Amino acid sequence: MKKAGKKDLIDHSHRPSMLLLLLESRAVFDAAAMVPMLGLRRFLPQGDNHPVLVFPGFLASSRSTQPLRKYIAHLGYRAHRWKLGYNMGYSFNLHHGMRDRVSELVDRYSQKISLVGWSLGGVYARELAREMPDIVRQVVTMGSPFRGHPSSSNVHRIFTMFSEVAYEEMPQSFLQHMAHPPPVPTTALYTRGDGVVAWQATVELSDRYDVENIHVGGAHLGLGFNPRVLVALADRLAQPEGQWRPFKPSLWLRPLFHNWYPDWLVHGKENPLEAT
Repeated sequence: MKKAGKKDLIDHSHRPSMLLLLLESRAVFDAAAMVPMLGLRRFLPQGDNHPVLVFPGFLASSRSTQPLRKYIAHLGYRAHRWKLGYNMGYSFNLHHGMRDRVSELVDRYSQKISLVGWSLGGVYARELAREMPDIVRQVVTMGSPFRGHPSSSNVHRIFTMFSEVAYEEMPQSFLQHMAHPPPVPTTALYTRGDGVVAWQATVELSDRYDVENIHVGGAHLGLGFNPRVLVALADRLAQPEGQWRPFKPSLWLRPLFHNWYPDWLVHGKENPLEAT
């Protein structure tokens, strides 16, 4: 069976620079900016009370997603944590626990569920939606490296230490499969200023109508507080079931989503979106 090779994935040549990694400290400004956003949420699309499950990133727990879940709940959704402790990387027990959590919430509310995942949590969300498309309404990922080799991340050595399944031992067919979007509406929120994972690994290349990328800027560690993420997430979650439409911010919001990162700041000259 063919094994994964770096040449087949977004690899170490796209790993964020040390400058971008150091600039992750700007996440504190994203967190501060979330406070005034809470007062503006009444001007954003409101929810229909369907359940939303939020997955934390690598080495994080549900505490990291608490502000985001409160925001989602205030919009009018039933926002829930994953209840699986710290995200220490993939394991078979974790996989079963996540499936059970999704099924539990769907059974409780008798409604399809939306899955929101931060970083590695978004990779999980995509795979759960792939396995359970009949009960998942949509997926939104935030800086999730579903197209990347661990070497494209600045935390790859730590990931390798904790993951139960060695990434290099996964068959190439599975990794290619993982890079394809699940069969539900899927939105990838990404930032070219990501200092943790290669941004090229966090974007969709599918030409499916219900698959999209939204550039939100900012730091990887600040994605759960980023005002642009909050605006985009409010819009995406409010899409009526079965009537999904691509994200189109109103005129007054469009400047928020401008991609202003200079090329010299971003490692990896190839822009995968230019080929789509």
